[in-house]
Amino acid sequence: MPEIPEGLLESIKNYLQITWVDEKTDENLKGMINRGMARLQTIAGVPLDFAVEGMPKALLFDYVRYANSQALEMWEKNFASELMSLHIDSQVNAMEDVIL
Repeated sequence: MPEIPEGLLESIKNYLQITWVDEKTDENLKGMINRGMARLQTIAGVPLDFAVEGMPKALLFDYVRYANSQALEMWEKNFASELMSLHIDSQVNAMEDVIL
């Protein structure tokens, strides 16, 4: 299971406007974050860096938002074009690294 980058849990809690401190909530969010990172890396086909601002991090935030709202089945449909762009960009960048 990938390690959650430093500060990511707090950033997502802020994004979701979760201001209370609760261990159960944090554990639930950590599970959603880990599942989201794994799903996005599967879609991209390469390891992603969720610690930096960019499309992978933005998509992860929205994955957790949908998962937290029990609407995860709509996430891939609503973000289909962004997920396709992530896949294509990741594969092109990976090929450029091989060629160079």
